[in-house]
Amino acid sequence: MKDRFKILLSPGVVIVFGLFLLMLLTYIYNSIPIFHHEGLAIYTENVWNASETAERERYGVLAAIWGSIYTSLIAVLISLPLSISYAIFIVDYAPRKVKEALIVLSDVMAGLPTVIYGIWGITFLVPFVRKFIMQPLHDYLSFVPLFSYPPVTGFSYLSAGILLGIMVTPFAAALIREAYQMVPFTYKEAIYSLGATKLEAARVLIGYIKPAIISSLILAFGRAIGETAAVSLVVGNTFSLSISLFSPGYTISSLIANQFGNAFLYEFMTPALFAAGLALLVIGLTVNMAGMYMLRRWERNVKV
Repeated sequence: MKDRFKILLSPGVVIVFGLFLLMLLTYIYNSIPIFHHEGLAIYTENVWNASETAERERYGVLAAIWGSIYTSLIAVLISLPLSISYAIFIVDYAPRKVKEALIVLSDVMAGLPTVIYGIWGITFLVPFVRKFIMQPLHDYLSFVPLFSYPPVTGFSYLSAGILLGIMVTPFAAALIREAYQMVPFTYKEAIYSLGATKLEAARVLIGYIKPAIISSLILAFGRAIGETAAVSLVVGNTFSLSISLFSPGYTISSLIANQFGNAFLYEFMTPALFAAGLALLVIGLTVNMAGMYMLRRWERNVKV
């Protein structure tokens, strides 16, 4: 009976894998012209020179790759304390009715259309961050490279990173909450029997589920790096390659979203965008596979 059920399910697995393979081959095939034209410089140079003459076209998406990774790292650093605090509060402190309401709220936030976050980011987050965070830091700490760029508009890596951090926190918090709840009750009893407070017990249990926390944040990074609509509205969309948090920039997703509409006018722009998408696909796939591997490994150890 099990073998028959497995046979019934196998077509779905084959279809999903086939669709992914087809998507990967599509990106590779459409990227071939730019690889012939630019070589690996498409990934190592920061240039975007569209020209009606094909020989003068030059494309390099290094700034977009840097922006995607940079904003996602900022998002993970912001999400880390928020998601851990949220998970511990729901499991250890929240009354049952409040706990259910918070879980529903978290699920709703995780499922909201990302453009809603983007519009909120434009109307509230960017002006707030520019006035109360960027400007004071630039006024007093402009000698620090992270704060050296003048926050003229507020559209920057920092604004995009904060917005992404808010967006991925419900996702990361749900994974951490499930891992925290999976800790065997005997472990908690043993900790409390030693006279530990809730805070001390939480510190010990957080250390126990550290692999799950790391894998959750890796998966949150993979989720953040592919975000398009919200990031495009707040990152600034400029081909700058800077470490300054206040500098506007580009991400791969926002680059594709902004340039794909007129890419057909140029011979090599569409292949360049496919090459950028291929890089994003490889980065996202690698990061998500690493996170899933660590999470599954931790779950097996807990069960054992």
